[in-house]
Amino acid sequence: MKSLVLISGKGGTGKTSITGALSVLFKNITVADCDVDAPDLHILLKPKIEEKEIFRGGKLAVIDNDKCCGCGRCRQVCSFGAVEKNFTVDRFLCQGCGVCYWNCPENAVTMLRKESGESYISRIKNGRMVHALLEPGEENSGKLVTEVKKKAEAVAVGSGSGIILIDGPPGIGCPVIASLSGVDFALVVCEPTKSGIHDMKRVIDTAAYFGVPVKVLINKYDLNPENRKKIIKYLETEKIELLAKIPFSDKFNRALKQGKTIIEYDSGCDESMQIKNAVYKIKNVLDI
Repeated sequence: MKSLVLISGKGGTGKTSITGALSVLFKNITVADCDVDAPDLHILLKPKIEEKEIFRGGKLAVIDNDKCCGCGRCRQVCSFGAVEKNFTVDRFLCQGCGVCYWNCPENAVTMLRKESGESYISRIKNGRMVHALLEPGEENSGKLVTEVKKKAEAVAVGSGSGIILIDGPPGIGCPVIASLSGVDFALVVCEPTKSGIHDMKRVIDTAAYFGVPVKVLINKYDLNPENRKKIIKYLETEKIELLAKIPFSDKFNRALKQGKTIIEYDSGCDESMQIKNAVYKIKNVLDI
């Protein structure tokens, strides 16, 4: 079983559209949507949910009013103003740090895991999909990413899938690090803009720090020829393979409006042919 994660360093590069297009070109695939803060891969792949599980992430302080003596110590030590006057805890302000728990003289505070979202195992046309959704404002998305990946691995083993395709989150933070863990290589989707180049370099450095090989796909490559040349020169200097150059096109938007990937919308267009060529190279790299 092989695994590949698509990352971008920033949002808006077309990473999810590319992931969706790649996924339909494999047989018996397992897809993991690890962009748990704002997942949208389900719009393209239309998963049918088979299993659902509550995700419990960070901790929440709960005060037992029967034990509470009303001394106010918890309110004094809370840096986030989460303890109300009636000695209840505001779940949106509580950061789960446990300071009130350690300072309560009556042991009236309990730290409980709070329900922060849900994870799902679903059926898609050519395989299975594992995805999740955090509640608005909730944290610990790195932990949820890890949970999604573990479930994807179990699903892949159970179904005999040869590849796990991971739609990673944007940026370089904890969720991205969690999505990079244990993969065979990362495909960086970048765009020829100043911010795109800057964030591409950051995420490549992040992957290199954790020993994950990277390859690059340039989306909207003809948007700015000068910046495209800078990307290609950088890749040549760093000896990083360029898998594909996808032209800027409104076909992706037209396909999305119909709830389709670009492959399903127009399998013979230049955009689709570039993605098909990338899949051919990916299969060679992963030896599948």
